[in-house]
Amino acid sequence: MRDHPHGEHTPPPDVWTGRATNRVQWLLALVGAACLALGIELAVASAWTEDGLAPLVMSVVGCIAAGLLVLFGTLAFVHVALRVDKECLEVRCGHIGVPRRRIPLSQVVGAEFVPHVTPRHWGGWGYRWRPEKGTAVVVRRGEGVELRLWDGHTFTITVDNAETAVRIIKERLRPTTPGAVH
Repeated sequence: MRDHPHGEHTPPPDVWTGRATNRVQWLLALVGAACLALGIELAVASAWTEDGLAPLVMSVVGCIAAGLLVLFGTLAFVHVALRVDKECLEVRCGHIGVPRRRIPLSQVVGAEFVPHVTPRHWGGWGYRWRPEKGTAVVVRRGEGVELRLWDGHTFTITVDNAETAVRIIKERLRPTTPGAVH
């Protein structure tokens, strides 16, 4: 970030984007792929006799279901993308952007930089909810943005360059004084 002379102000971009990535999730995705492959291998290579049909079916279905669950569950949280425009903030997870949350800036009271967000504080990676803390999208440990919403809830997102995101969000928040023009 470059320094500006006193009094000079560069307006924020119309759309700010940021993201955070967790490469460890790829290892978990490989475990899911291995379970899926094991289920397929069992289905193709096993002798389908009446004596062992039920245990074999349960093994095949179990391996395939566990593999798909782990594979898609981890790939959904390999990264998170944050997009802030003049009207709203949008959070998208994974390669297909699901889960996704869109928060109009008119519902945001404030934004704070959080220097150290960890999966341990939220109970793991992913889209998390804790009654005493609020909601979060945590894909890695490190810096993040914490939004305070009009309904009293908080929403935390791990994202690189979180300080810039907070600055831009704060600049776009509408006045909160009674009778202020929006």
